[in-house]
Amino acid sequence: MIDSLEDLVQLNEIWNRDYANIKRCEEAACKKPRLAYLFARDVKGADIEKCEKAACKDPKYAYWFARYVKGADIKRCEKAACKDPEYAYYFAMDIKGADIEKCRKGAASDKCWAEKFAKW
Repeated sequence: MIDSLEDLVQLNEIWNRDYANIKRCEEAACKKPRLAYLFARDVKGADIEKCEKAACKDPKYAYWFARYVKGADIKRCEKAACKDPEYAYYFAMDIKGADIEKCRKGAASDKCWAEKFAKW
């Protein structure tokens, strides 16, 4: 499922330009963390590891990748997600197998998220 019209347009442009060439489409999608996440989530035959590496350049998409992409490497996603206090908190709450202590340390850099973590 595509989340926004902008994403749909970008993926459609990639697909139309390189129709039936999944690897070229994947290469183009992996230039942006959001598109890499969406490609892995929505395209059968996507190289999960390659897309994950690209998605993990942004903590938000690292979290989303771990949460919504089957076969995600939880430890790699966690390392990236915990660079942002908000996503460290959500990672601990939502991802089975998360290292709670590592996520707590990631959330601790922001008072608001540290307090939420303490209440959880």
